[in-house]
Amino acid sequence: MIVAFSVTPLGVGEDVGEYVAEAVRVVRASGLPNRTDAMFTSIEGDWDEVMDVVRRAVAAVEERAPRVSLVLKADIRPGVTDGLTSKVETVERHLS
Repeated sequence: MIVAFSVTPLGVGEDVGEYVAEAVRVVRASGLPNRTDAMFTSIEGDWDEVMDVVRRAVAAVEERAPRVSLVLKADIRPGVTDGLTSKVETVERHLS
């Protein structure tokens, strides 16, 4: 399963990078395959471990912000591993 999610603190002003960094720190410490870009962090693993990381990432931001917004998209595909890499490689192969 791959989950792409975005955690946004609300009520803390316009500059939210330091708050978002707390969520990304949780994801990176999880040891699960992950990628962060300008809009989302994607993480790959089984349902329970991925959702636990998302929950802890939200909690890390929640500790410092009065309100938190979570956007989440999941690709639930049993038996597939290394999807973070293989999906991108497939697109790149078609582009070359």
